[in-house]
Amino acid sequence: MPKKNKIETEEIENPIEEVVKSVEEGLEDIEELGEHIEEILDKNAAPEEKISEKELSKKAEAESTTEEKSLEEKKKKILEKVKKLKEKITAEPSTEELKEQVKIKKRADMLIPLEEYVKSGIYLGTKVVTPNMRPFVYRRRADGLAIFNTDLIDEKLKNAIGYLSKFTPEEVILVCKRPAGWKAAEMFGKITGIRVFTKKYPAGILTNTHLVDFFENELTIVCDSWLDRNALNDTLNVHKKVLMVCDTNNFSKGADQIIIGNNKSEKSLGVIFYLLTRGYCKARGLDAEKEIPDLEWWTSEDESQKGERVEFGV
Repeated sequence: MPKKNKIETEEIENPIEEVVKSVEEGLEDIEELGEHIEEILDKNAAPEEKISEKELSKKAEAESTTEEKSLEEKKKKILEKVKKLKEKITAEPSTEELKEQVKIKKRADMLIPLEEYVKSGIYLGTKVVTPNMRPFVYRRRADGLAIFNTDLIDEKLKNAIGYLSKFTPEEVILVCKRPAGWKAAEMFGKITGIRVFTKKYPAGILTNTHLVDFFENELTIVCDSWLDRNALNDTLNVHKKVLMVCDTNNFSKGADQIIIGNNKSEKSLGVIFYLLTRGYCKARGLDAEKEIPDLEWWTSEDESQKGERVEFGV
């Protein structure tokens, strides 16, 4: 048994010694290769002793000062930009001047001059302000009347003209029960071809198919949701569109598009119908555009319906 163990031990030790020997030889080869690479690098490298002391000094200084010079140049450029910006800011108008310029531009883009809006009293609301109309109110007068923002009045009228222009005259009806709007409403209908109901709106004309004068429309223009509630309700019942003129005391619920402004004054309603007529005819290319009376006709009082403005509350 001992003899057998000795033979097995020798058989194990011999291969290990061969492996160790191979590894040692491999390491020697790697060392030789490394030395060979260093010799090649040394040959290609420029020996420092061949560079003059002056040139070496310049290179050494450049390594330390290049970044500093670069920073100085950047700083200089930034300061120049700051200077130019300061000059530009100084040359530009102040905030107040800019506001004034914006106001002038807005007034130039208005459908009619601001003075005409003011003369018509379209900006005058009532003492009652509904939550729907609160965003359009600019302030209150000393007597309690709410004042509409004229910029928003003009904006809403532009939107209303664009909206109304999508419909043909046969698809639209206008309802105006208030006497102050009869004159302008009837002229609006005459020029545009849109069917107009003043004084009285026949109940059920849009909903009751058994009525002889029943007809279908796509859009109803309502001058006051309080006075023209029958037409408004009929329109909503048949799921048609509504364009509504809203004073500060009106709720805009059910309206697809609104016009804000005084809907109780003859002059104010005259301005609204004048702009709707002019805008509609122009947008749809109607020849009747030439027949539109000037603004003064629309805002002049109708002697047969002359009366003072009445305040309505809710």
